[in-house]
Amino acid sequence: MNANRFKQWLGGLPTHFILIGLCLLWLLPALGLLVTSLRPFQDVNENGWWTVLSPPKGASQYAASCAECHGSDGTQIAAADLTNQELVQKYRRSFTLIALLQKDLNGQPHMGATPVPDEQAAADIAAYLRRISGIEARPRFTLDNYVDAMTGYRGTANYTSDCAAGTQALDLFCDWRDLGNPRGMGRAFLNSLFVAIPSTLLPILFAAFAAYAFSWFHFPGRQFLFALLIGLQIVPLQMTLIPISRLYAQLGLNGTFLGVWLFHTGFGLPYAIYLMRNFIGSLPRELFESAYLDGATHWTAFYRLALPLSVPAIASLGIFQFLWIWNDLLVALVFLGGQHPVLTYQIGNMVTSLGSGWHLLTAAAFISMALPMIVFFGLQRFFVRGLLAGSVKG
Repeated sequence: MNANRFKQWLGGLPTHFILIGLCLLWLLPALGLLVTSLRPFQDVNENGWWTVLSPPKGASQYAASCAECHGSDGTQIAAADLTNQELVQKYRRSFTLIALLQKDLNGQPHMGATPVPDEQAAADIAAYLRRISGIEARPRFTLDNYVDAMTGYRGTANYTSDCAAGTQALDLFCDWRDLGNPRGMGRAFLNSLFVAIPSTLLPILFAAFAAYAFSWFHFPGRQFLFALLIGLQIVPLQMTLIPISRLYAQLGLNGTFLGVWLFHTGFGLPYAIYLMRNFIGSLPRELFESAYLDGATHWTAFYRLALPLSVPAIASLGIFQFLWIWNDLLVALVFLGGQHPVLTYQIGNMVTSLGSGWHLLTAAAFISMALPMIVFFGLQRFFVRGLLAGSVKG
C-alpha cells in the first residue's frame, strides 16, 4: 500500500513541478514590483530589487580598504571620525578621496600595504561615507514612492507641496488638497471609482430585469432577440468609438461621466444578459410556479426569488465588469481625456518625456491593483459558481 502511494506521489511530481514553476513565473515579477515600490528612488536607480537585502553600495569596498583602521562604523579613529559630516563633505568626489589616500601619513603610506582603490571603488566608498555620516541617509524601505504617486511629486527631498509649503512626507496628508494635485493619482483614483461603480451597477441592474423576462416571460421573438444579443458580443467597441463620439458631441456628452456610463452599460449588457439569463433560467420552475399560485406578481418573484438566488451570477458578473472598466484606457481616453483623468490615464503621466520618475510606476501599479484585488477576493467564492451558471441541469 505504501509502495503504491509512493508511486502515485512520484508520478505526480512532474505536475507539481510545472504548477510550482507557473506560480513562480507569475509571482516573481509581482514580488519584484512590490519590493521596488518600497525602495528609495536612489536605490532603485543604482541597483536591482534582488539586492534589497545586500549591503549598501560601497560597503564591500569600504570593508576592504578602510574598515581595518577606521572600524566597521567609521568611528574607531577619533581624529578622523568618518561619521563627521564636515569631514566627509571634503571628500565627496572620488579624485579628492584618492588624492588623500595617496598621501603619506606620519611618514608612512596612508593605506599601508593595502592598495589604493581605483576611481570606481573610491566613488563607491565616498557614497558609502555619505550614507553612514547621515548626509545621504536613506532607509532600506520607504513609503515615499506611494506618497509621490498619490500627490504627483517625483522624489523631492522634503516633499513640499504647492499648497502646503514646508510640509514633510509624514505630514503631507494632513493637507488633503495635496491629494487633489492634478499631477497625482489621488484625484484619478476618485475619478476611476466614479466611472467604475455606476458602469458596473447599471449593466447588472438592466441585465437582471432582461434575464428574468427572457427566462419567465413568453412573448413573440424571444429566442430571436436572445440570439441577437449573443451575436452582439462579437461586435468590437473600437468600431463604434467615432460614431458615438460624434453623437455625444451633438448631445454635449463628450467629456462627461454620463457618456462613459452609457457607453460601458451598452457594451456590457450583451454578455451580462447572457450570463444572467442562463443562471435565472436554470432555477427550478416549480419554485416560481408555487409563488405565482400563492398570488405573487412577477415583480415579487423577481426581487424575492430570482435576485437572492442569483447572487453567484451577479457577483461573477460584477467582477468581470468592474475589472474591465477599472483597467480600461481607450474608452476613458476618448470620452474623458485629460478633463477627468482616470488611473490608467494618469499612470502614464507619472513618467516625464525624458524618462524621469519611472520608479513611481511601481507604486502607481500597486495603487491601481489594490481595489480590484479587494473586489476579487471579496467575491471569489461566488466566482466559479457564477461562471458555471446554467451549464449543469438537474
